Amino acid sequence: MRPPRTDRGRLLLLLALAVVVTVFTATVPLLRDWFDLRVYYGTVNSWTHDGGRVYDYRVPGTQYGFTYPPFAAVVMLPMALVGLRTAIVTALLLNLAALAAVVRVVVGPRWRRYGWYGVGLAACALALFEPLRDTFSFGQVNVLLLALVLTDAWLLATGRTRWAGIGIGLAAAIKLTPALFIGLLLVTRRRRAAAVATVVAGAATGLAAVVAPDASRFYWTQAMWDTTRVGRLDYVSNQSLQGVLARLGVESRAVWAVLVLVVLGWWAWRARRAVAAGEWLTAFALTGLTACLVSPVTWVHHLVWLLPAFGVLIRAGRPRVAGALYALLCTSVVWLWFDDSSGVDGFLGSNIYTWITLGLLVWLPVGQLPGGRRTTSRSSSATAAPPSAAAPTTSAASDQPGASPTATAAALAGAGAEPAPGSAPVSAAAPVSGPGWGRGRGRARSASSEPTGSTRPAAANPQSSSSRASS
Repeated sequence: MRPPRTDRGRLLLLLALAVVVTVFTATVPLLRDWFDLRVYYGTVNSWTHDGGRVYDYRVPGTQYGFTYPPFAAVVMLPMALVGLRTAIVTALLLNLAALAAVVRVVVGPRWRRYGWYGVGLAACALALFEPLRDTFSFGQVNVLLLALVLTDAWLLATGRTRWAGIGIGLAAAIKLTPALFIGLLLVTRRRRAAAVATVVAGAATGLAAVVAPDASRFYWTQAMWDTTRVGRLDYVSNQSLQGVLARLGVESRAVWAVLVLVVLGWWAWRARRAVAAGEWLTAFALTGLTACLVSPVTWVHHLVWLLPAFGVLIRAGRPRVAGALYALLCTSVVWLWFDDSSGVDGFLGSNIYTWITLGLLVWLPVGQLPGGRRTTSRSSSATAAPPSAAAPTTSAASDQPGASPTATAAALAGAGAEPAPGSAPVSAAAPVSGPGWGRGRGRARSASSEPTGSTRPAAANPQSSSSRASS
């Protein structure tokens, strides 16, 4: 089937895809009725209007309540001033804006060259991604946190290190999982950014202690350590290493700790290699994968942290691998083992999202991105060789009007890559597209520079990461 070559044909194709996506999302996966947002909204209103305590609130008819750090409740206080419908609309708009920011960082500034057609194809693909579907349907905060963290990836990649760490610090104060990115800054010896992130997280946590001292005391001394508040670890939506062990009936904390240490060691080694090659986006992608694996609970909607890894795969010339794995994450296939995850098929099928995450952590290309540069010191300026007059210039086939939708979407996701070997080199002082390799600003840069989806009605299984202390 040949792709449409006219604007009219492309518009008709996009409209057809939009209908297919709409029908799929309205019929195949059940909508979550903003369950997590209702937890946030009910908690804040009970706290501010009824004199209730933050961690005592429960959604009527359920046992689920608020389990994020106290700073998250402080950030959500404006919801006490509006109605639930306004809160839902606001959450949707914030999530859309955050998703646009995530795509902008992962793709780079060259997305404009693909125009409305490329953006439309990408929007249809993103709408099918199960973690994103659930994040929007639950009213979750995952995309907002990802946007905060990737902002720091962009700052580090472009040499704007003065402000790097603020996004990570805020995200870690709202939810525990992003704190691993402070570890990334430490293992890659970005001590200043690590200090900024730590100070910001500490200041935010201190502010929450002033505003809600009782809630802060309860969370840090009891709620955070009480795994029973999180829900069943063997629930099929828990796609972490702990979830795999729980479904196998392995209760030993020692076994889980050993696996976590192995994963962290592998992550630290690969992340340092990525940064040494100037690939900050790859390092952040590896960290997001690791956070999903080592967290005691990683509900399906937490897997939005896998999005940067798909961008890295496409940029490294692995669009087919990226497409196959992405397609699996659109299928909701793990829910086939909702009732019974026993047997070989249950072991493989009910944990398939975990296997994808683990596979990406092990095999995600490092040091293979086009034009990637290896940094030698934190203070040395990177100076590229002058352009060769004989260097040929070529344009990607996907840039042409007749490019196929698949090629266009793949090129859109990898648009931020540097020139491939054989094309004209770029000097360090010139602007370079893409967050993985830095973008100059007129001078050479320094090198340092929870419930989840279910095949059953949401009310029957209202497990949500919003009601879990482990985040």
